[in-house]
Amino acid sequence: MVRAGRNNTGRGIAVAVTGAASGVGRELVRRLARHEGIRQVIGLDEVRGDVEGVTWRVVDPTDPAVVTRLTGVDVVVHTAIDLNVTGDAGRRSLRNVRGTQTILTAAAAAAVRRVVVVSSSMVYGAAVDNPVPLDESAPLRAPADGGLVSDLLEIEELCARAPRSHPGTAVTVARPAALVGPGVDTVLTRHFEAPRLLAIRGSEPMWQFCHIDDLASALEFIARHDIDGPVTVGSPGHLDQQAVETLSGRVHAELSESFALGAAARLHRLGVTPVPVSELQYVVHPWVVSVRRLTEAGWRAEYSNELALQALMEGVSGRHSLASRRFGKRETAATIGAAGATVAILGTAVVVRKARKRKRG
Repeated sequence: MVRAGRNNTGRGIAVAVTGAASGVGRELVRRLARHEGIRQVIGLDEVRGDVEGVTWRVVDPTDPAVVTRLTGVDVVVHTAIDLNVTGDAGRRSLRNVRGTQTILTAAAAAAVRRVVVVSSSMVYGAAVDNPVPLDESAPLRAPADGGLVSDLLEIEELCARAPRSHPGTAVTVARPAALVGPGVDTVLTRHFEAPRLLAIRGSEPMWQFCHIDDLASALEFIARHDIDGPVTVGSPGHLDQQAVETLSGRVHAELSESFALGAAARLHRLGVTPVPVSELQYVVHPWVVSVRRLTEAGWRAEYSNELALQALMEGVSGRHSLASRRFGKRETAATIGAAGATVAILGTAVVVRKARKRKRG
């Protein structure tokens, strides 16, 4: 345990944040530490963070011993959810689901009155018939595909059951739109690393973003104001495909849905792409959410969708991906060339098949 020099006044609430050393957790503790209404800010992570004014407690959020770090805490904000495509998917899933279960159980045992858990608006599913925007109470129609979305659906189920199992602890789930910002590396951000944006013939993509700074400010607001129920977070409104292409400087490659999804499914089976084909739906079909509840309560996003997209394009500059697989500069020149996304996707599959045949031979 490493203790900082602030946050020991007798007024206000004590807030603990998991995953506080980096990403949205770091931005959240930075905001909380300078707020007069917060008595104590506790950063929980496997390493000590660098934000001043925070009581750092080094612990693995999946370790049940985390309960000993929650004494005197009023609110726990669980940001240690991994949405990125990098790393081992099985380990990510274990940490996401077990970490959430551990934090919910430990918070109840420590008499914490509220837990705020970060999920994603991906749980609503992306579909051509989705209303625009989706309300918080919309059904969760995302398919359990064995990937990240399955993690999120399990997290949602744990959060829904927790108040019945632990009636003294309220649970609020925050569902951000497509996250962008430093350190975010998802199937959505990699879509903008491709030379062309995938478009499905006959569909009307609609884009809504959530910058991690806005997610942090929303989590701070929820923790301080005891916002109940699931809460969606993002920039207000959305951008259509034409606006996205104009702002990003990317043009689209239009394919039939059966061709695009079939090619992506084959690449995933071959181990070329890191995500299930179902996650491709989120770059071609709408899943725009309403932020009415938070805005009516007094919260405001700092980033418009235009500014968030600009931040995304600055972040992916110099990176090259196809079908969520990132390529090195030399690979990009050889594989992509000027042929566009369609040829590159099929070409990658052919190369992999040939390589496997040579290996078997």
